[in-house]
Amino acid sequence: MPREKIKFAMRIKPETQQLVSELYQKDNCRSQNEFIEKAIQFYAGYLKSGSAVEYLIPMLTTVLHGTVQDSENRIARLLFKLAVEVDMMMNVLAYAVEITPEQLQELRPRCIQEVKKTGGRITFDDAVAYQNGL
Repeated sequence: MPREKIKFAMRIKPETQQLVSELYQKDNCRSQNEFIEKAIQFYAGYLKSGSAVEYLIPMLTTVLHGTVQDSENRIARLLFKLAVEVDMMMNVLAYAVEITPEQLQELRPRCIQEVKKTGGRITFDDAVAYQNGL
């Protein structure tokens, strides 16, 4: 059962109100009131801790975890899009070029070695040069 809340008057500067209006949804708060309450609890925790290091380290860990998670999600989405584009390219190429299964079998190990050797930094120019015997 939710605890009863009390209502009290509070005066803040217009700039502070604007800041709350801009940021409360970014913190996944349902209301500006919830955002202000969380801010008060954060600051009170900081003051009670007596040391900024003791309080900020867990907060920093939480922020870093969120940042890493966002980056991971973004990279996963981009890799998925890239895989779709590569699949499309392979299908177009397979349709346009006649290559025997034996030639394909010989190409795969060479490509694996090339990727390992270059650390994945292969250009289309490199492939053309190889195919032209250069």
